[in-house]
Amino acid sequence: MASDPSPTTTTTVSGITTLPARRELGEGWRLHGSGSTVPAGTEALTATVPGCVHMDLLAHGLLEDPLVDRNEHLQYWVGETDWTYRLEFDHDPPAPGQRTDLVFGGLDTFATIVLNGQQLGTTENMHRTYRLDVTDLLRTTGNELVVTFAAPATSAAARRDALGDLPNSYRQPFNFVRKMACNFGWDWGPRLTTSGIWRPVWLETWTGARLAAIRPSVDVRPDGTGVVDLAVDLERGAPHGRSGGPSGNDVAVRAQVAGVVAETVVHDDADTAQLRLDVADVELWWPAGRGAQPLYTLTVTASVAGEDTDHHECRLGFRTIEIDTTTVDDGTRWALVVNGERLWVRGFNWIPDDTFPSRVDRDRYERRLGDALAANANLVRVWGGGIYESDDFYDVCDERGLLVWQDFAMACAAYPENELADEVRHEAVDAVNRLMSHPSLALWNGNNECLWGWWDWGWPDEIGDRPWGLGWYTSLLPDIVSRLDPRRPYIDGSPTSNDVERHPNDPAHGPVHIWDVWNARDYPHYLEHQPRFVAEFGFQGPAAYPTLADAITSRPLDPHNPDLLHHQKAHDGPAKFEGWLNQHFGPQPEFADWHFFGQLNQARALQTGVGHLRSLHERCSGAIWWQLNDCWPAISWAVVDVAGRRKLSWYAARRVFADRLLVIEPIDGELTCVVVNDSRLPWSGTLDVRRVDLAGHELATGSLHFAVDADAATSVPLPVQLRTPADSRRELLLATVDGHRASWAWERDRELVQTPARWHAEVDAIPGENTVRVTVQAESLIRDLCLFAHQLDPDAVVDSQLVTLLPGERHRFEIDTVRAAEVGAGTTLVAGRGAAAADGSGTGTAGGAGSGWGADGHLVIRAANDRA
Repeated sequence: MASDPSPTTTTTVSGITTLPARRELGEGWRLHGSGSTVPAGTEALTATVPGCVHMDLLAHGLLEDPLVDRNEHLQYWVGETDWTYRLEFDHDPPAPGQRTDLVFGGLDTFATIVLNGQQLGTTENMHRTYRLDVTDLLRTTGNELVVTFAAPATSAAARRDALGDLPNSYRQPFNFVRKMACNFGWDWGPRLTTSGIWRPVWLETWTGARLAAIRPSVDVRPDGTGVVDLAVDLERGAPHGRSGGPSGNDVAVRAQVAGVVAETVVHDDADTAQLRLDVADVELWWPAGRGAQPLYTLTVTASVAGEDTDHHECRLGFRTIEIDTTTVDDGTRWALVVNGERLWVRGFNWIPDDTFPSRVDRDRYERRLGDALAANANLVRVWGGGIYESDDFYDVCDERGLLVWQDFAMACAAYPENELADEVRHEAVDAVNRLMSHPSLALWNGNNECLWGWWDWGWPDEIGDRPWGLGWYTSLLPDIVSRLDPRRPYIDGSPTSNDVERHPNDPAHGPVHIWDVWNARDYPHYLEHQPRFVAEFGFQGPAAYPTLADAITSRPLDPHNPDLLHHQKAHDGPAKFEGWLNQHFGPQPEFADWHFFGQLNQARALQTGVGHLRSLHERCSGAIWWQLNDCWPAISWAVVDVAGRRKLSWYAARRVFADRLLVIEPIDGELTCVVVNDSRLPWSGTLDVRRVDLAGHELATGSLHFAVDADAATSVPLPVQLRTPADSRRELLLATVDGHRASWAWERDRELVQTPARWHAEVDAIPGENTVRVTVQAESLIRDLCLFAHQLDPDAVVDSQLVTLLPGERHRFEIDTVRAAEVGAGTTLVAGRGAAAADGSGTGTAGGAGSGWGADGHLVIRAANDRA
């Protein structure tokens, strides 16, 4: 049966109805698989477009959720199967002089497209858009569109076998196909090799000429004039055949922004236009925390013989951006400069937010990118093993001031350079044309860790003299960027030292990746690094408890549960995770303790690493944590898990990414307090510095004045009586000013002679506000006080965590929960492994019997020293 015609959408400009007319083809698709591996029941499934085969099999109950337990192993056959999508539809054929194109926003990946029995083409690149002229093939009724996908896992392996293997990090053939690399599995995610029409598909009818590409290159002159140098690519249809205005098939192009208009005529022997618009006294677009994000609407119209034939709108932000690579005595500076000001980058690496990217909509982007912004980040790096995200992603970043470091989609591999060069070229042109108007887009990066792989991972012996991708990064891609997006920086890879003859991970010259800490050395060794910029570094922690509890159905849920361990994908991950946890907190056989201290260990690592890099304020210009988000329930480097729940490391990031920060660490062998000020205002005050025992009793105190300029840092030497402990196993150093606090322990927690934390807590529900307040008063020193509300409400959000209190100090937690009305005197507050009543009469202490996480309805308080 043919599907009902979808509404056709047009654009109206100045009262004239314009083309192109767009008809979405998202409804009415059917799907079937072929081959011996296909189970019964898949002969004619309804299919969701945009989507993928896995999503449809899940929707029809033909596939176990691959994100649960070890179900990943049960779906490998999907990627080894050919799949066919079929759509029947009616459509009015185009009128004389009109052209209708069939447009696919994204096909994943090896597709053959057939309309009404005629093959239109084949594809092999998930990252491209495809436009096909179907003017002469459409029927009024009974059109049949068939898209057949060859098995991606099988096809990639066959290409590898035909061309000869090339090295990559995971021994899957992802480097032989232009498809999101992590689809084949990565060290934080599952192997779910998808097929499908993963982005929208539509019919577009137009006449005369259409705007094939719009490229506004933006600059700001010293006098405050905003400049838009606009490049327009045209595609022409049949001659218009009307008199009046420009003759023949000449195209008038008109652009307007902020009331400024520019026009030109493109004669029929050309297909490009160049226009300049000068806008006086523009408001500058700034990254988050540095100013506002004003956006200007640019409209571009094409017309033939006085009739508008195409219209395009996009939003611009006026700002300048460059990379400072000034030569200095011991290397090269590497810093982003926005609107003439050096920006200290506080960022996160971004991976695809779902194993099936079609499920990610604007609302989800807003929430996840909102997590980055709420943690005081000003940049996200779109990592090269994923995708070029949808327009919604970049729109949100534009609106909220989150800069985007955009990798081209190459990662951790040598590639068959000659054989894939055309696909990479088309893909890059598509990406640059689509994304370059976004003011949030800060730079293009050629690849992730491919240069590093050549230097350090034994590739030359495997590759020999075969081209492996270097030509893409040093010639093909920079040429495309310089031609299409000339005012935006390009770097050849990450890490890079700005010179292919120099080791790419040289800390004296460019952005580095620091992975020796997680892999081999433990996080105190972050303090030994002296880089110019860090584009990747990370440390693992488990997802939130309810996220893991939903994903792991077998019980008991303990650290050695095989299903849980399946969700740890890092090489030798369980041993590393347990090893670093044991180094700091000792063995944790109970799951609640393993989970809490595992999250705390990750938070401490992040705080140590980022704090150290920010203390190197003049030498180092940025820290991009690996990673912000997860695509499945995991023990991973993310600070926000796949369910959107914030781990303790997120709260640590919010603290150390704040404009103002205190850091205590050794400098030249002596303990020092570094005061960091990345705000626009100078900061001065008096540090309250105390050396205390582990019960919180004062052993030495000092008041130290400081003054630091805006966008600067200063070191405050600590007097010997403060920086020198009498007994390093029983003491802690604290520095406090204006609500900011830093601490230093001379020994790891497992080596400390802990005094169990003691506190008094009161719980109050705020009627009608979905808010619960828990006020904790310390009766001893409390380190890294945390409150967990997941037993009350798995989706509850706690406003703060990781609070260190001295005796007599108070802290109030606020919990946002729809179950606030259920909280009252009967609510139990679990403290460490013991419990205290929540009516204000109890005192939480460590030790004693209890459930660890408590029962349903409980609130849970933990602290680093809640046990002796």
